[in-house]
Amino acid sequence: MRHQVHHADRVIRAVESGADAARSPLAASWRRSMEHYGLDPSNDKTPYLIETHELDRRREELGRLLALATPKLDQLFNLVAASGCGVLLTDAVGIVLDLRCTDADADTFRDWGLHPGADWSEAREGTNGIGTCLAEKRRVTIHRDDHFFARNTALSCMDAPIFGADGHILAALDVSSARVDETEGFNRLLSAAVSQSAQAIETCHFRSTFPNARIVMAGPDRADSTALLAVNEDDLVIGATRTARRMFGLEPTGPIKPRPTVDLFGRGDGPTGFEKAERATVMRALARADGNVSKAARLLGIGRATLYRQMRKLGIER
Repeated sequence: MRHQVHHADRVIRAVESGADAARSPLAASWRRSMEHYGLDPSNDKTPYLIETHELDRRREELGRLLALATPKLDQLFNLVAASGCGVLLTDAVGIVLDLRCTDADADTFRDWGLHPGADWSEAREGTNGIGTCLAEKRRVTIHRDDHFFARNTALSCMDAPIFGADGHILAALDVSSARVDETEGFNRLLSAAVSQSAQAIETCHFRSTFPNARIVMAGPDRADSTALLAVNEDDLVIGATRTARRMFGLEPTGPIKPRPTVDLFGRGDGPTGFEKAERATVMRALARADGNVSKAARLLGIGRATLYRQMRKLGIER
């Protein structure tokens, strides 16, 4: 009880100090929690739980994402389960849709309100991994006393956002633990694993949104695997991930205006990284087909005429 009172006082002091909120993203989140959402850091009520039918509706809305995410959630859980962590996936407003934890930890997670149907939005729970990740649209770690509510300060939460093909935030991936021996160093490792898994889910979802398009990386030398473009059979860019949208100055959200790939990348004085990768792909297909253009086109999943156009554009002689 003494710790909870101390924590609540600390949050209030930070919020009342405008300088702290200006310097620290954490204090800024605390300030949102108190002043914008009207929350009290000493509140000890458990998280709000939506009705079962509403949970079912939200799951159905994100059915494709949940199906694509399942193997990635399983992989992540296999990695963290032995350390007493749980893996959660939420929707865009912070409602928990899926949870993976061991049977031994199930009661603990339910006691903390970490279970399907619970609302972990910042508007409901103040500063927390899920809600703050969604509010700030970025990867976050909220470790123990970083939480707004004193009752949540035993938790460590590592989160990463998942964006849809339209550029809007779609979900949040969370790994949470209430172990007393959880260290910030270990949390950094968990945060990296969460981020990688979120990127993998985002990439799978983007590819499934454009099943008939060619998916290319926006730059082969880029480290961010979420910078993807969808290119149709006419060599027009018809889709882009949020990272690629920002990279090329495209529409930030919603459908993008189709653009020729050559206009988007530009040619300059020589082939771009994209063109080099595209040329290498065509050359590999031709080699596997022993120079047979029709067979190479089938291997690439495009028409023979389209492949001839690409070969001319890339300066590849038959």
